[in-house]
Order: sequence, then structure tokens, then C-alpha cells
Amino acid sequence: MRNLLEIQKQLLPDLMDVLKKRYLILNQIMLEEVIGRRTLAVALNMTERILRAETDLLKAQGLIEIENVGMRISEAGLQLLEQMKPFVKELLGLSEMENKIRGTYGLRKVIVVPGDCEASETAKRELGRAGARALLEVIGNDDVVAVTGGSTLAVMAEQLTPPPAPIKGCWFVPARGGLGESLEIQANTIASGMAKRVGAEYRLLHVPDLLGREAYESLVHDHNIEEIVSLIRQARIVVHGIGDAMEMARRRKLDPEMVEEIVRDGAIAESFGYYFNGQGAVVHKMLTLGLRLEDIKSTETIIGIAGGRNKAKAIHAVLKFGQEDILVTDEAAAEEIVKSL
Repeated sequence: MRNLLEIQKQLLPDLMDVLKKRYLILNQIMLEEVIGRRTLAVALNMTERILRAETDLLKAQGLIEIENVGMRISEAGLQLLEQMKPFVKELLGLSEMENKIRGTYGLRKVIVVPGDCEASETAKRELGRAGARALLEVIGNDDVVAVTGGSTLAVMAEQLTPPPAPIKGCWFVPARGGLGESLEIQANTIASGMAKRVGAEYRLLHVPDLLGREAYESLVHDHNIEEIVSLIRQARIVVHGIGDAMEMARRRKLDPEMVEEIVRDGAIAESFGYYFNGQGAVVHKMLTLGLRLEDIKSTETIIGIAGGRNKAKAIHAVLKFGQEDILVTDEAAAEEIVKSL
């Protein structure tokens, strides 16, 4: 397929541009479910006149339906998008980036979706959809799945759909405490939402993300807390986001002395409550209940999901840590990561 694409790019470059444009239109309509022409034109940075000509053609081909409320993709359009996925990955250069990142960091699988989720909510939903599919491919009966908080994981939870076969005896749990953040992006909320969408059970950990020494010592010996923490540490699958170190320090409202320490230690990424430097070494950890470093290292499948051009350095740092199995990211972050290789 790659050889054929290269030939087409040389002999029919205009055709490749048209193909890419029509794919992006179809994909955007699919992601939005129902969308008006003006909104679609803005999202794709395209004039309404050009878009009208394209959507009229797609309607004539039976790939979209145009109604009073807006445009929606047809069943034929959905089937075409699915058939085009491998081709489009080659066309956009995503497959090449996936292979480079997978080989460099020794990952089991890398998934790169089009776009930049920092600039586009649609790209962020596509990232969430890809993360949801990656999880459904590895989840099985009697699994314990630990998930962290964050806006990307919240979008991923919304994109989960029930698997073809029911999952039996599966539990979703938060990877650590999370009270104190916005309710929608707390690990507890995400764990329960994912469980409900796939028909699994869930347990919650009602403790703050950050604890003082005295509070930690008190809670760690509580019977109910001990029971849920024990279940969390049995997780076979961990799904987590990746954050910029300084952004996460601000979000957690860390005191200035601690922020200075994190900066001095060269931290550029945060995940699981641990801060990593550019070489992937843990330089700071928060006192929190949930997954420990030794639990993460013994977990069978770890799925990292993060995107956006500004997240590239943070993603690199966590990948250098060396525990990831599957990375789900976007085109913007992947481009920056590949540039630095």
C-alpha cells in the first residue's frame, strides 16, 4: 500500500489532496453526529462555498444525509471511513510516526490520531475514541482496571461503548485518591462512568489526592480504605493521562517551596502522582493513597493517553520511564516527539 501511495502522490498529487479533504469532512461529521454547514466550515477552516460543493457530492454518493437540523453521516459513510483507516494513516504519515515511536521506546502498540487536541475539541474526542478502543481490545473477564483523573480520561470515558461480549467479574477503580479536583475529571467519576458503560462493577476511593503525613498514617490503616487500596494494587490494566509538571503543580495548588523543589529537580512530566525528569527518572512523588511505583512496574498492561503539541516533552519523559505498553496520542504530539528522536 505504501508503494502505491508514493506513486499516487507523485503522479496525482491533487487527487491526494482531494481525498484527504473529503476524508476530513466525513470524519468531522461522524464525530459531531449532527452538524450545520457553517459550523463545519469553521471547524475545518474552509469556506462555506467550497464546503457546500463537497457536501453536495458526498450526499449524492449516499455518504451523508442533509436534514433541517444539519448533516449526519450515513451507514455507507461509516463503513467507508472504517475501510479508509489504514489508507488514511499512510496518507497522513501517521503509520510512520507510530512505527518510529513504538520502536524507539519499545512499546507494544502506538496509536496516533489526526489533529491537535489542544486546538480542537473534535481531535480530543477522536483521541478519547482511540483510547476507548485500545482499552476494549485488552480488557477481559475478572480484570481490575485502574484509571487516573483528568480531562482526557473523562473524554475517553464518554467514548466507551459496551463490548460485543459481556465482561464478567471486571472491576474499575481509581488509581489513587482524587477529591479536590472538579467532579467531572476526578478518578472516581471516571472509574464509575467507564464501569457503567461497559457493564462492569466499580469501587471508589473517597480520599483527597494529596495527603499530609498525619492524614496519610490515619487513613492507610482504616479497614475500608485498606480494602479498596488492596483492590487497586491488583490492577492488571492501568489507564492514565500525562500532564505537564508545572501545570499539574498549579492545578494541585502545591505550596511555593514544593514547586521550587520540583523545578530544581528538573521535573517536566507528571503521571500517577509521580513527577519525571527528561530522562524518565522519578524526581518527586506525592503522598497519596493508591498505586505505588512497584505496583505500576508489575502491572501487565499500561495504557497512556495524552495529546497536544505542548505535551510532547511530558509524553517523552513518561515513555523514557519505560513502563508503558500502549500509547494513544495525536498527530501534533507525535510530530514533536519524532522530531526529537
